Amino acid sequence: MSRSYSDAMGRVGAGASVLQGLACLPVFYALRDKRVLVAGGSNAAAWKAELCHGAGAEVAVFAEDPCPALAALALGSPRISLNRRRFEAGDFAGMALAIAALPDPVDARDFIKSARAAGVPANIVDQPGLSDFQFGAIVDRSPLVIGVSTDGASPILAQTIRGRLEAMLPHDIKLWAGAAVAWREKLKERNLPAVARRLFWEGFCARALAPRQTKPVDDDFEALILDTNRGGARETGSVALVGAGPGDPDLLTLKALRFLQSADVILYDDLVAPGVLALARREAEKISVGKRGYRPSCRQDQIVAMLIELASNGKRVVRLKGGDPMVFGRANEEISALRSAGVPVEIVPGVTAALGAAASLQVSLTERDKARRVQFITAHAHDGRLPDDFDWGALCDPHASSVVYMGVKMLGVLSERLLERGIDPATPALLVERATWAEERRIFGTIATLAAKVAAVDPAGPCVVLIGAAFAAYDGEAAPIDHGVKQAAL
Repeated sequence: MSRSYSDAMGRVGAGASVLQGLACLPVFYALRDKRVLVAGGSNAAAWKAELCHGAGAEVAVFAEDPCPALAALALGSPRISLNRRRFEAGDFAGMALAIAALPDPVDARDFIKSARAAGVPANIVDQPGLSDFQFGAIVDRSPLVIGVSTDGASPILAQTIRGRLEAMLPHDIKLWAGAAVAWREKLKERNLPAVARRLFWEGFCARALAPRQTKPVDDDFEALILDTNRGGARETGSVALVGAGPGDPDLLTLKALRFLQSADVILYDDLVAPGVLALARREAEKISVGKRGYRPSCRQDQIVAMLIELASNGKRVVRLKGGDPMVFGRANEEISALRSAGVPVEIVPGVTAALGAAASLQVSLTERDKARRVQFITAHAHDGRLPDDFDWGALCDPHASSVVYMGVKMLGVLSERLLERGIDPATPALLVERATWAEERRIFGTIATLAAKVAAVDPAGPCVVLIGAAFAAYDGEAAPIDHGVKQAAL
């Protein structure tokens, strides 16, 4: 007996509890070729019957007035028998489980009494106080199955957590779980020692949960065996340029979330909202490499050098950029340098700030007869000044919507140039600071008045400026202000 095991048993024997206050015991019960009794004719009863049928059970349903879904279910499978009568005590003989959806409390108590008399564990839907066991919210990636329980306190909470888990798991994880069943037998034939088997399964999990979704093939098994014989999988570094979106963590893509939760190192911009960074893998090293105009910043060549060095050391690196990495994010420079260094690179798009701002305002960037074109520009050149190569005719086009990134400091100069080039002074113009954040602020006016309003407020967060006739639809009242969003009146 090992020391750790005997120590643990000694603690339990002395009265200490390894698990304190466990609300219920989570178990997974094999139902294949077993019999289950379901009572009730509602949709809830139909769902429980379908669930048990899906787990391989033979289901006997007792319902005097079955709903259409239940009747159709019985017609569709020979393993579901529909008895159009009330359950009786003798029906419980030989059943592995008994489940009922019975709103009448008298029927529910009779059901529980009959089930317990026959020694059959029973569940009454939505009545945990009467039930011997409960159904949790289920994530089905069979043979991988995850159950979530709140001990009956809040089924909605369990369902919400299930939704989060569904989003986090790669789509092909069920294929890897199926491969695990087949490969376990193949692995036994290799007669490997325990340490080697553990190395195999650690490498297996790394592949199954990799953010780059792949399906398992036989070559993966042999590659894992080879890595195991070498003493473990050789780490191959990589870099992913990941879009963090405009700020609201709920706007992060599922693929971006998977990369964040598998990263070894994350290099993030100042524009990334804290709520997004909080979703990253807890053990990941997080390094701020923010570049903010007119402030001390990390140089681009330093960032590229860090990416290459970290990836060359076998790290899975995420370069986390606000919005979309391919919109004014200097992505081409990083991609080119990484490719030249032989570092695998992947791009994960995100919601760019312009789209986040438009959604928050509930105003479309395009509108028939008003805005047939959308154009994104940056008002911040490499020398910190307003670029001098704009197509001013396009920017003054009354049938275009223009979105200005990094334009707060140059907004006054930009507005003057547009007015000089003939843009209508009454053209609607809005600034959205921290679009989709809880601290979002909106300043609205016209191209002739907005710059002065912005200068008076001096916003410090990431901003976009929206210019064009389409934004006349926003009058400060058209879109609700949620999450503590502030606005400055016209």
